[in-house]
Amino acid sequence: MIDPPDYAGRVGTPGEKVLPRQEWLALAREHEAAVDRLTVGHRQRRQHGARHPVEDFLFEYYPHRPTHLRRWHPGAGVALADAGDVYAQRSGYLVDEEDTARLDLATFLGRRERTLTFVKELLEATLSRPGTFDCFGLHEWAMVHRLDPGQQRHAQLPLRLTQEETDGVVEAHRIRCSHVDAYRFFTPDAVELNSLRPTRETQRDLEQPGCLHAGMDVYKWCFTLAPAVPSELTLDAFVLAREIRELDMAASPYDLTDYDIEPVAIETPDGKAAYVARQRRFTARSNALRRQLLDVLDPLLPR
Repeated sequence: MIDPPDYAGRVGTPGEKVLPRQEWLALAREHEAAVDRLTVGHRQRRQHGARHPVEDFLFEYYPHRPTHLRRWHPGAGVALADAGDVYAQRSGYLVDEEDTARLDLATFLGRRERTLTFVKELLEATLSRPGTFDCFGLHEWAMVHRLDPGQQRHAQLPLRLTQEETDGVVEAHRIRCSHVDAYRFFTPDAVELNSLRPTRETQRDLEQPGCLHAGMDVYKWCFTLAPAVPSELTLDAFVLAREIRELDMAASPYDLTDYDIEPVAIETPDGKAAYVARQRRFTARSNALRRQLLDVLDPLLPR
C-alpha cells in the first residue's frame, strides 16, 4: 500500500503576500458589486420564473450559484490581515494567532489534489493543440436533429428554419464535435454523424482551444478549484463564458431575435466567416485565461 502524500506543515505558499484589512475589504466589495451587476437580471428572473437562454445558462449548466460567485477569495499565496471575523468560519481557510487568514493548503490538497492534477493536465493538453475552426457551432444543430416538435432542449425557442431544413444543415456538413458535454446531448441520429466519440476518459486527448464549450469550461475549472483560485480570475472566466454562450446560441438553429440576439447563420458562407472570426478571438482569450490558471495551480502541487 502506498502511503498518502504528507501535507503536514503546508499552511501557506512561498512568497506569500499579506494584504491589510482595508485593502482586502475594498477588493472583496468591488468583486461583490461586479457580480451583482452581472447577475441582477438572472436574480430578478428567478423571482418571476422567467428564463433567458444566454444569461441564465451558466447557472443552470454549472453548479455554481450567484451567491457562490459573489464570495471573494484572494487565492493561494495571499493572506489577509485582521480577517478572523470574516474567514474563521469560512470553509477552506485557516486563521492564525495573529488573526491572519489564508488558504488551508494542506486540507485543500488532501481533498482536491486529484482534481487539481486533472485540470492542470487538461489545460496543458488543450494549450498544446491548435484550435479547430471548422465546426461552425453545429453541436447545437445536432441536438435537435430529426426531433419532433416540442422535443428540443430549448422547446420555448422557435427554430430559425423548418425542422426539415434544420436536419438538412446537419446532414450537409461534417460534424466533428470534440467536447463530451456537448456530444452527450446529440440526438441518436446525430451521434452517428459525428466523426469523433468524445468521452470523459478521452477528454484530455481530444479537448482543443477552438471549442466554445472548452472555452466556457475555463470558468468551471476556476470555481471548482476555489478557494485556491483568486476570484478576479474566476470572474474574468465567467464574463468570457457568458460571451461565448451568446455566440453559441446566435449560431444555433434557434431564433433569439426576441432577446435582441441576431443570428449568425452558419449555414451560409458569410455566417461561417463571422462565426470563425469570433471563435478565434474567444480562443485567444480562453488560452490567456488557461495560462493564468496554470500559473495559479503549478505552485500548489507537491514537488
